[in-house]
Amino acid sequence: MLRLGLIENLQRVTTRLTIAREDRNLADLWVDRLQDMAEKNPSHLVIVVADMAKSDLPLSSSFVAEFCQRLSRQSPVLHLARSWLEQRVIEQGSSVEHLVQQESQNQAADRVSVSHSIGSLRFLSAMDWKAFVESLSLVEETLRSDPAGVYSKMDFSTRDRYRHSVEAISRYSQFSEAEVAHKAVQLAADGERLKGHEDRTAHVGFYLIDQGHAMLGRMANVRWPWGTIIERSIRRFPLTFYVGGIAALTLFATFVIVQQAETLAVQGWKLVFFTLVGLLCASQLAVALMNWLSTLLVKPCRLPRLDYSSGVTPDCRAMVVIPTMLTSLTGIDRLIETLEIHHLANRDQHLHFALLTDFRDAAEEILPEDQVLLQRAMAGVEMLNHKYPSANQTLFFLLHRPRRWNAAEGVWMGYERKRGKLMEFNALLRGGSRDCFSEIVGETAILPSIKYVITLDTDTQLPRDAARQLVGTMAHPLNHPVFDAVREIVTTGYSILQPRVGVSLPSARRSWFVRLFAGDAGIDPYTREVSDVYQDVFQEGSYIGKGIYDVDAFERAMHGRFPENTILSHDLLEACHARSALVSDVEFFEEYPSRYNVDMARRHRWIRGDWQITQWLLPRVSGADTGRIANPLSVLSQWKILDNLRRSLLPVALVLLLPGAWLLFPELGELGPLLVVAIIAFPGLLALGSAFRKSADLTWSMHLRGVADTGARQLGQMFLTLAFLPYDAFISMDAIVRTLLRLLVTHKRLLEWKTSSDSEL
Repeated sequence: MLRLGLIENLQRVTTRLTIAREDRNLADLWVDRLQDMAEKNPSHLVIVVADMAKSDLPLSSSFVAEFCQRLSRQSPVLHLARSWLEQRVIEQGSSVEHLVQQESQNQAADRVSVSHSIGSLRFLSAMDWKAFVESLSLVEETLRSDPAGVYSKMDFSTRDRYRHSVEAISRYSQFSEAEVAHKAVQLAADGERLKGHEDRTAHVGFYLIDQGHAMLGRMANVRWPWGTIIERSIRRFPLTFYVGGIAALTLFATFVIVQQAETLAVQGWKLVFFTLVGLLCASQLAVALMNWLSTLLVKPCRLPRLDYSSGVTPDCRAMVVIPTMLTSLTGIDRLIETLEIHHLANRDQHLHFALLTDFRDAAEEILPEDQVLLQRAMAGVEMLNHKYPSANQTLFFLLHRPRRWNAAEGVWMGYERKRGKLMEFNALLRGGSRDCFSEIVGETAILPSIKYVITLDTDTQLPRDAARQLVGTMAHPLNHPVFDAVREIVTTGYSILQPRVGVSLPSARRSWFVRLFAGDAGIDPYTREVSDVYQDVFQEGSYIGKGIYDVDAFERAMHGRFPENTILSHDLLEACHARSALVSDVEFFEEYPSRYNVDMARRHRWIRGDWQITQWLLPRVSGADTGRIANPLSVLSQWKILDNLRRSLLPVALVLLLPGAWLLFPELGELGPLLVVAIIAFPGLLALGSAFRKSADLTWSMHLRGVADTGARQLGQMFLTLAFLPYDAFISMDAIVRTLLRLLVTHKRLLEWKTSSDSEL
C-alpha cells in the first residue's frame, strides 16, 4: 500500500507536469509567431496579437511564465503583446508577477515531491519488511523464547506458518494471539522438563503444527469450524478415510457394474470373470475420485525448515552424489560438467560432490577400454578440485567400484547396481572398508563427517540453493527420524526427503509425446504448494530415488533388510522402512522420455521392480542373512505396494473390456467400451474441472488460455491412451510374466536394467 500511494503521487505530479509542458509549448508557439512577424513586417504585429485575443489561451502560471520569459529576451517591439497579456491577467484578478512566482514555486515543489517519492520507493525496496514486521510482533517475541532454541534458527516461511497457526487458534478461542503463543511456550517448557532439551516436545512447533497441536487446542478451548474438523478427522484416521473410501467406492461401483451385467444376461464363469475385471476397473475410478476428494478436503503443508541461506553448518555437512556408469568418453565429460554445474548452483564449503561409478555389465571382469574411461573420470574430478580449491578439504570425489561376478545374472557387474553403490558408500562414510572401491579420488578424511547424502540421477538438474534448502529441512527437529524400538523402522519424522521432480524446460518441447504427457514445465515451486495425497493425508510421501537422506538413520533402517540379487526397485521399500516425505517447495528437474517406446521400456522396468517386491505383502519376508524375518512394514506401506500391482494390471483389464468384450462378453453390448472410456477420461475430467477454478492472481484471458491448453492436452492424452492401450497391456503382461518366472522358476536376471541414455538410443 505504501508503494501504491507513492506511485499514485508520482502519477499526479507527472500528469500536472505534462499539462504544464503543453502550456509552455503553446507559449513558445505564440512567441515564435510574434518574433517571426516582428522581423518580417512589424506593422502587422497587431494582427498576431488580435489572433491571440481570439484564441482561448490557457492563462496558467506555466503559460504566462514561459511567455513572459521568452518575450523579455526579444525585441522591444513585442512589448505590445506583453501589455495585452498583462491586461488579460489583471482582468482575471491576478498579476503576471504573481503567476511567474507561483510557477517557480510549483516547479520547486514538484522536484521535491518526485525526489522524495523516488527516494522512498528505493527505501521501501531496500528495507527488510519481514524483519520489520517481526520486530513489532508480540507473537514473534513470545515464540522466540522457544525452550529448544530452534524457532529463531528457522527460515521466514516456517516462522510465518507458526504465527498463522497461533492466529488460527486465537480466532476460534477466547484467547489473544499473544496468550496462545505463551501457552505453546509453556507446553514446550513442560516437554523440556520431562524429556530433555533435545526432544521434539521441547520445541513450540510440536504444539503449533505437529502432533501436539490438539493438546494446545484443548488448552485454549478452541471451537474449530466444520471444515477444520473434517480435515483434522481425516488426518487422525487417514487409513479409514483413504483406503476405506477406495474399498467402499470400489465395491459399490463393482456392484453396479455386475448388476448391469446380470441384467444383460451375463452368467456363469463369464460373470465371475467379468466381476474380477470390473473390480480392477472400478478400483481405478475409486482411486481417482478419492485422490480428487483428498485435495479438496486436506490442505497441503510445507515441511518446517531451518534457515541455511547463509551456509550449511559444519554439523550438517552433506554430499551430493550421482550413482552412474562409465560408458563412454563423451558421457564422462558430460558427468564432469554436470558435477561442476551442481557445485556452481550450490556453492558452500560444507557441500561436497561425488560420482559413484561402475563399469557397464560385461562377460569379462576387465575390458580393454576400462582403464581409459576410468582415467578420464579421475582426471576430470582432479581438474575440478584444482579449479575450485577449498581450504583443507576436498570438494569433489570419485568413488569407483570394480566388476564382480554375478552368477544369477551371468555377467560381471557392479554389486547390486545403484542400491549396492549407495550401500557400500554409506558403509564407507561410517568407517567401513574401502576395499569395495578400486579407485577413490579425494581426501577420505572428511567422509566420516558427512551427515546427509543428496542422491541424483545422471540427468537430474539441481537448482540454485536447492541443496541448502533440503539440508535445512532435514535438520529441523520436527523432521528428525524416530525409530520403533521393536520393528526398527522409522515411524515419526523422516530419514528421506523427496523434492518435487519436474520436466526440464529444454526437454519439454522435444516431441509432441513430451508436450502431451510431461505436464507443465517451469512452474515456480517457491510460490506454489503442491498437493500430494500421501503427504497431505498420511504425512508420509513416496521416494523415487532422487532426494536427501540421513546417513545414520538410513543405515539403521536398511541394515540387513534385503536379500541379494532380488530387489530392482528399491526406492519404495527404502521409503517404507526409513520413511520419506515430499518437499513440495523444492523442485528438481529431469528429462522426460522423448518417445513412446522409451517410456514403455521404463515402465516395463518399473513393473518388473514392483512385482519383485510382492513378498512384502506377506507376514514374513526374506532378509539379507537370517532367512525369513517378520515383515515390519505398516498397512500404508503394504497398500502402496498393492496399489502399484493393481495399476500394472489395469491396462490388461481395460483391454479385456474394450476389444475383448465383443469376443468374450457379446451380451454386454456397449457397456464394456463405455466403461473403458469412462475410466480413461475420468482423471482428465477431474483435472479439467480443477482448471475451471480461477486463481485470484490471474486475469480471465490468462485463465481461459490455460483452461484451453489443459483441455487440449487432456483430450490428446485420452485419445493416445486409448490408441496405446493394447500395447500397454502387452508390456504389462510381459513384465509380470517375466518377473513371476524369474522369481519362482529361474531365479535369474532379476537385476536386468538399462541406463536412461541407452534406452534413448
